[in-house]
Amino acid sequence: MDEEYDAIVLGTGLKECILSGLLSVSGKKVLHIDRNKYYGAESASITPLEEMFEKFGLPKPDESYGRGSRAVTVAVGYRAVQCRPHRRRGTGTSILIPKFLMANGQLVKLLIHTGVTRYLEFKSVEGSYVFKGGKISKVPADEREALSSDLMGLFEKRRFRNLLAYIQDFKEDDPTTWKGLDPKATPMSALFEKFGVDKNTIDVTGHALALHRDDEYIAQPMGTTIARIKLYSESLARYGKSPFLYPMYGLGELPQGFARLAAIYGGTYMLDKPVDEIVVENGRAVGVRSGTEVAKCKQVYCDPTYVPDRVTKSGRVVRCICLLDHPIPNTKDALSTQIIIPQKQVGRNSDIYISLVSYTHQVAAKGWFVAMVSTTVETDNPEAEIKPGLELLGPIKQKFLTVNDHFVPNEDGTESQVFISSSYDATSHFETTCLDVLDIFRRGFGCDFDFSKVTHTLEDDQ
Repeated sequence: MDEEYDAIVLGTGLKECILSGLLSVSGKKVLHIDRNKYYGAESASITPLEEMFEKFGLPKPDESYGRGSRAVTVAVGYRAVQCRPHRRRGTGTSILIPKFLMANGQLVKLLIHTGVTRYLEFKSVEGSYVFKGGKISKVPADEREALSSDLMGLFEKRRFRNLLAYIQDFKEDDPTTWKGLDPKATPMSALFEKFGVDKNTIDVTGHALALHRDDEYIAQPMGTTIARIKLYSESLARYGKSPFLYPMYGLGELPQGFARLAAIYGGTYMLDKPVDEIVVENGRAVGVRSGTEVAKCKQVYCDPTYVPDRVTKSGRVVRCICLLDHPIPNTKDALSTQIIIPQKQVGRNSDIYISLVSYTHQVAAKGWFVAMVSTTVETDNPEAEIKPGLELLGPIKQKFLTVNDHFVPNEDGTESQVFISSSYDATSHFETTCLDVLDIFRRGFGCDFDFSKVTHTLEDDQ
């Protein structure tokens, strides 16, 4: 450990593993340390299921969960029994931080750019739904689906179709497609007003298509929301059923894939290594101390748990893993799906997210499903806040509830050279995760990540 590195990364969560991979393939000498004995941090796996029940103070699971109760395996954010950098055939993983990948999104582009896709397999998620008016409906993503959607009446369908047609034809570099609306200056509210869509349609557009977490986007320039809706549509076009992908064998495969990548490019990994101090001189990080050993460096990248004095609690997130023996009702028996409950549909300020994976992704035995319900905490009764989501699942075999603090860094790191990721939010997709990673990359490298270097597609690696 007593060497000098370009960067030291603390923690092997997904964000830190992505950054370690980007640093390594960029020619940086990287030391990656985790105080735990396993890879993954919040993406690590817990196996067998008995460990999950024990952690939550529950009696051991009976044989209905599968022989040896290894048929369903779950990943939690703070504990892992098994997580190795190789494929776990026959033993699936799921995760308490429920996230899907947009098929044409930034995480997939990062995976392709770094070559991590060669270590992973993906399967498309079967459905994408939105909750409105007390029922679940498929999210319309193009003009044809807008006209057939049961989310709105005939005249509203036409207005919604015209809005989607405008967005599909919109090109940021072609002002003739803007129809007089400057995407950097015109608020999204003006675009909604132009097409005369009602409040319910705005709810669906902003939360189920653009995947915004709240309504602040309505007053912001419309270009960002248009780009997010186009991303949804482009991702949907890749596979047809939904815009989302999920890794075979669970999300624990992602940080392990980046760990492999960093190792191939010369990165050094140290697990079960306590981190006692980030060594700072003249306000800048110059190393990391573990006991009497000091590894010198120019930069430090880490998750909030390694620097509690440099982060601020910004809220809480409630998440609930639910084991089911059936698909979610009213989703056409989809074996995997996402459902968004927009905030206004249930009188909240934050959306509720539901994601479902199953044996088709090798995360459970055949006939078993793992549903995750999450939202940002707004009251003193977090479990009651996710009740609208839990009620959509049908009979629940077992629940595992957690409430976690959400932390954000106090500084951008450019002066101290300590770059800190934010905690994972309640969303059921990785787009906000990637925005955080790319922002850290920009601050640490002094430039934006160049996606033009991506020269092939995900299908090339499958």
